[in-house]
Amino acid sequence: MPLATVPAVVPGVTAARVEEVLWRRHANPASGWTRLPTGPVLVYAVYRRDWRLLLATLVWAAANPFLFSPPETETAWMTRAVLAERWWVREECNGTLGLDYPNVCNTVGALAFAWALVAAWRRRPVGTSLGAALASGLKLWWVGVLVRRYDARER
Repeated sequence: MPLATVPAVVPGVTAARVEEVLWRRHANPASGWTRLPTGPVLVYAVYRRDWRLLLATLVWAAANPFLFSPPETETAWMTRAVLAERWWVREECNGTLGLDYPNVCNTVGALAFAWALVAAWRRRPVGTSLGAALASGLKLWWVGVLVRRYDARER
């Protein structure tokens, strides 16, 4: 069942409306920038076997969009990054993973993140660090390309 057709728990509030509100709040640059370290912190929590930190990080990732108001403007780079990702998926009908450019950056970044988690579990500090750094760098590269394309569509 598509998300938009899920019955409303609160009369008049649809899943699509809730999704729209969450995306607008997540577009606050404070939301985006404070979510950025989530992946490396998760990897660190696995490396340290710190299950409280792992749980706190997962709770933070889930709660983050609820904690910030929608941005006042769309001029901040991180705001445009969130809007560009949504535009890329919704309006351009692209996925986020694949072998085409720029999605290959996100695909390789996801694999690097998985590598970082395995290395963290095995307590291999070099693999853990390289995987986490590569995953973060490729995510920012992917989003950077989307922002440039998003900005170019308005010209």
